[in-house]
Amino acid sequence: MGLTDIELGVLDGDGIGPEVVSAAAQVAEAALEARGIAVRWRRLPIGHAAIAECGDPLPESTLEALAGLDGWLLGPHDNVSYPTQFAGRVAPGGLIRKRFDLFANIRPARSLGPATDRALDLVIVRENTEGFYADRNMFAGSGEFMPTPDVAMAVGVFTRPAIERIAHEAFRTARDRGGRVTIAHKANVLAMTTGLFKRVCEEVGAQYPDVPVDGEHIDALAALLVRRGHTFDVIVAENMFGDILSDLAGELAGSIGAAPSLNASGTQAMAQAVHGAAPDIAGQGLANPTAMILSTALLLRWLGERRGPPALTRAADDIDSAVHATLQNGTRTRDLGGEASTEKFTRAVVATLR
Repeated sequence: MGLTDIELGVLDGDGIGPEVVSAAAQVAEAALEARGIAVRWRRLPIGHAAIAECGDPLPESTLEALAGLDGWLLGPHDNVSYPTQFAGRVAPGGLIRKRFDLFANIRPARSLGPATDRALDLVIVRENTEGFYADRNMFAGSGEFMPTPDVAMAVGVFTRPAIERIAHEAFRTARDRGGRVTIAHKANVLAMTTGLFKRVCEEVGAQYPDVPVDGEHIDALAALLVRRGHTFDVIVAENMFGDILSDLAGELAGSIGAAPSLNASGTQAMAQAVHGAAPDIAGQGLANPTAMILSTALLLRWLGERRGPPALTRAADDIDSAVHATLQNGTRTRDLGGEASTEKFTRAVVATLR
């Protein structure tokens, strides 16, 4: 990646994926151009389009191309509708996360309404490679299996190295925000697995004496997010707990359609909205592109902080500001109580940037 140009991968996905990814790319291009950075997009097949073109929802050629990129945009996929020969296979997003060891899933939740003392502004730092998600916690195969047709079992995997690295991510994030870390666990019942998660996070926390830390049982934490979500700052969680909490936090912030997400390793990152493919509204201009736009801003910020130039970080800030200004000015998609189409909302954000 040069100082004045970047190359980003584009994987449209299924359902509303092509619409929201296109919107995010338009906004990113406008923000980067304003900051003097040219962007080249490398479109790669995935999902139904890849099945039609290559006979596979995630071709090896796509994975090989991603390996040469610093970052990419991944649209939502609708793997449940793939042909039967792909049934039971790990979804494309999961395969990509596993292939590139994208261990950190960063999911901010910021209220879409006016700033108040009860507005939500938190980050969920989710461990992305093991835990209770059986589709990604084994070297080969799945941690979910059926010994008989009437018995289904799943294995949860918790390892010290994986917990340590996600804990460091959480404490660094809290330090940057001037906030605190809350550890999500269920150590009173799952004493060995989430108990290990809690203990190791606390051990890592001792290396950050300037960052306060506490812990909450997952069920209590879900209730507390509803009751007083504004009091939380950074929540660190294993895979499944983090997934559930971030969907809840996204909806509490205004809409899961506006919930962004970044998947990252130490060297690569992937922008991916929290929401799904919503095939029932695909192609109708009803999709809310906010989540994908804000996810792309997370990617640009990640690249700016780790690779430079600083203009990438400033472009990310510009996108955040433009999205929230557009929302505050009343241009909203239907899920947020407005009437704007996907295209109209995107144009409004681009106009705000310019």
